[in-house]
Amino acid sequence: METAQHDVAATGTVVLDRYTLLEKIGSGGFGTVWLAQDERLRRPVAVKRIPVLAGRPHAERAEREALAAARLSHPAVVSLYEAGRDDGAVYLVSELVRGHTLGQLEADGALSDRDVVLVGVTLCDALAHAHARGVIHRDVKPGNVLVPDAGADGVVAKLTDFGIARIADDDALTATGDVVGTLAYMAPEQAEGRGATAASDLYALGLVLYEALGGVNPVRGGNAAATARRVGMRLPPLRRLRRDLPRGMCAAIDACVLADPALRGSLASLRLALADALAHVADEPGTVEIPGGWNPHAPDIDDNRAHSRRRDADVATQEAVAPSEGRAGAPPRGRVAAVAARLAGAAATAALVLAALSLADSRPPIDPLTLAALSAAAVALLPRIGWLAAAALLTAWLAAESQDAWWVVALAALPTAVLLPLRPAWWSAPGAAVGLGYLAVPLAYPVLAGQARTLWTRAVLGAAGYWWLALVQALVHDRLVTEPAADLRALVEHPVIAIAGVWAAAAALLPFMVRGRHAAANLLGAVAWATALALGTQTVARATGAGDPPGLIGAAALAALLALLAGALRRT
Repeated sequence: METAQHDVAATGTVVLDRYTLLEKIGSGGFGTVWLAQDERLRRPVAVKRIPVLAGRPHAERAEREALAAARLSHPAVVSLYEAGRDDGAVYLVSELVRGHTLGQLEADGALSDRDVVLVGVTLCDALAHAHARGVIHRDVKPGNVLVPDAGADGVVAKLTDFGIARIADDDALTATGDVVGTLAYMAPEQAEGRGATAASDLYALGLVLYEALGGVNPVRGGNAAATARRVGMRLPPLRRLRRDLPRGMCAAIDACVLADPALRGSLASLRLALADALAHVADEPGTVEIPGGWNPHAPDIDDNRAHSRRRDADVATQEAVAPSEGRAGAPPRGRVAAVAARLAGAAATAALVLAALSLADSRPPIDPLTLAALSAAAVALLPRIGWLAAAALLTAWLAAESQDAWWVVALAALPTAVLLPLRPAWWSAPGAAVGLGYLAVPLAYPVLAGQARTLWTRAVLGAAGYWWLALVQALVHDRLVTEPAADLRALVEHPVIAIAGVWAAAAALLPFMVRGRHAAANLLGAVAWATALALGTQTVARATGAGDPPGLIGAAALAALLALLAGALRRT
């Protein structure tokens, strides 16, 4: 009967007479990862604790990971500092990487095409380094790729978890029939037990990139049996899913996922195709930043530079946990962008609070400017909680004062907060549609909504903009785009949903219409996009009896101009 010792580790436990466990930061089937403090060198580290379980090869997996990692010295591979054990567990001490896995970022829609290509170039370098030293990873997947926070580690991505790695000169770990790995990313020969080679890692990397760019892993089925049946099948060409991607890059990725290992090409050819594609993929703002001095077009760096880069990365990691006094230099671009997004959201919230109070018939007990400033401060400190608290308090006061504006605030706040729970910086953006409506150029709003990073965010913001316009029209009984609804009940019969759908589609598609580097193509795309937006809004409004929106031609021309300008700014 299988027995196991209890996991007695707890916060404050000191392991290997050196590392104080501080906080659990991850867990899996083989162990738990802790944030820990190295008491000798006074630096943060990651400690993987793998309990020793009778009847399971946990200790063997830990030993395999330690042996593999000990051979590797590359900035794109998570560094192993020490391995040891006590009576209850094996411990692997490695550098602390602050960031998210590639899989998490994909699920959040936080990566642009350019981000994915940069990660792909880096993983090619990491695997080339490992293969040159006789180490085959065997489990390349999004969950084993760490993307450090922008500017945190001086590298685009890091490959981790060599727990099932194959080491070339260790016969005990390369027996035929040793089928290990993650089935949805496993090369056919590996799944059949014929052993994993460098070509197997290339297959897995190709599938990771295919999924990140195409939005789907064509091998993964509804269950393990369905996935197993698909392993080795010829996959649809990537360009069938993404015709906007460079042909050469798509062809290289398609070659990587061929069933025959001899036809997959090489890491060098894949890296070259990815590097060449960087200038031709979407460069909307993304999560990944090119570290200073790193050239994705250059070949892999030598060992001396690798040691230097790793030392710099360790210093950056330590300073991220405990910044030194008087540290010089500007913060990383990603951090600046995050702060700017918070401040923009705070400013927009303050403007919305003032606008909502101006619609009320009575003054609040506190000066409106003070209320707006307090709301902005709350959103800047706690974006989600601050924004929801401001909306709730404003709604409650308006309702208590029997002001009709309370239902406008309540119904306006719901869509963005519910549909975009992870994008609080955008929650106030639909208010711009109301302001542009009063300026008689409401069709300019989908240009703003079209600047969001993901298609879903753009679509929600586009629809929410018209929804806010319709609510305000119904409250003030003034025409900003179409004939206003008589009251709240009439909004149900009003063509809000239909026109909101037009704006949602326009915002979602804008980056695809204006994205190239050729001025003529950009101009044609912007004009076509603005014309479709104007005609779509007019057609739906006429068909539903809401009347013709005013100033369509001028608004469409302005929308086209703004779309061109926004596209140019995205490429700078």
